[in-house]
Amino acid sequence: MKKRLWNIFGPVILAGLILVGLLFIPFNTGKSSQSTLDKAAVSLNKNIFKGESVKQSALAKNYVPFFGSSELSRLDAFHPAVLAKKYHRSYRPFLLGNAGSQSLSQYLGMQEIKGQLQGKKAVFIISPQWFVKGGANPLAFAQYYSNLEFVDFALGAQNTTTDRFAASRLLALRANQAGYLERTALKRIAKGQHLTTWQKVALKLKRNQLLKEDGLFSTLTLKGKNLAKVNKQMKSLPKTYNYQVLNKLALKQGRKSTSSNDLGIANKFWKRRLEKKLPELKDSQKDFNYTKSVEYGDFQLVLNQFAQSKTDVLFIIPPINKKWSTYTGLSLPMVEKTVGKLRYQLQSQGFNNVLDLSKDGGQEYFMQDTIHLGWRGWLRVDQAVKPFLETKASPTNYHLNNYFYSKSWQNKSQVK
Repeated sequence: MKKRLWNIFGPVILAGLILVGLLFIPFNTGKSSQSTLDKAAVSLNKNIFKGESVKQSALAKNYVPFFGSSELSRLDAFHPAVLAKKYHRSYRPFLLGNAGSQSLSQYLGMQEIKGQLQGKKAVFIISPQWFVKGGANPLAFAQYYSNLEFVDFALGAQNTTTDRFAASRLLALRANQAGYLERTALKRIAKGQHLTTWQKVALKLKRNQLLKEDGLFSTLTLKGKNLAKVNKQMKSLPKTYNYQVLNKLALKQGRKSTSSNDLGIANKFWKRRLEKKLPELKDSQKDFNYTKSVEYGDFQLVLNQFAQSKTDVLFIIPPINKKWSTYTGLSLPMVEKTVGKLRYQLQSQGFNNVLDLSKDGGQEYFMQDTIHLGWRGWLRVDQAVKPFLETKASPTNYHLNNYFYSKSWQNKSQVK
């Protein structure tokens, strides 16, 4: 009978013991191979975004974080990752984000790389489309949320306006998903209270487990598909960098890639997403408003983290395809007010490296589709990114203002 029971339950018990050992026995998970880093840097993989091990390993080398959302996935020949690799730049972009990764997701992801941001450089692409009234969509936010991010935030939280605001936002977005430990910890932080002793102990034990899981499993779904795209796009570029030559090539590629429509939209995107729905999209965005949003408070969290880490940041504000905005009725004066608020929030606090492309959406082949940078747009970005990243980080002189967390600022229509 004992032998029979062992044959049934023995393998399960052994598997459980092995898993416990892997998760709790200390070992080094902080080093990633160069091959892994090359794939991870352009993968836009959610597990990499939510994890710690690979990001820390990459940013300890010559990789620079490029924070953003869906525009990062437009890997044409003039994308920052392609140009940096093709022309053997001193830096390599590490792409952090994809569709739905807005300010709060980026802020939480930064909790795991504070040391790697300290005194370094970064690039942050701000999309005006993030700034809808309710801010981040809970379903989209959930894709980029991890327990490790929460634990790192909670263990470092203090009784500050920033931490109280962040905790209240997490409670709002995680209302139906948060477990008991997460919910009770966030409630205390939101009230400005210290975590209890048992909460700290539980969180530290949880962190140890999550770090092991991150080191073991974060690269399991990592594939080289995007790296293959980068390598393929490199082949179409000339051997030496010449802006005039590249600009002509961008015009040529843009013209060829948008031949199916008159709106300057990439053929694949047009056929897959727009062609059949075009009539119903006429004037569909005439009531859109990006000037009033809780996202301005979430964005302030990002600025606070950059200030704490003394990170020298280049902010990029991309445009919207002008032909598309005309067709959908999107108000360009409203977009201009939105950009004015963003610039004021940045520059009044000492974030003066701002590449504002918001008025360039009418240039030929500047956009790849409705809202995403394309051929000539990425080339224009490179003119700012290259000199910025090829010099040492400048001493920062940020002076933060908690007013930007307020409802008053979130609901302000424009800056005069």
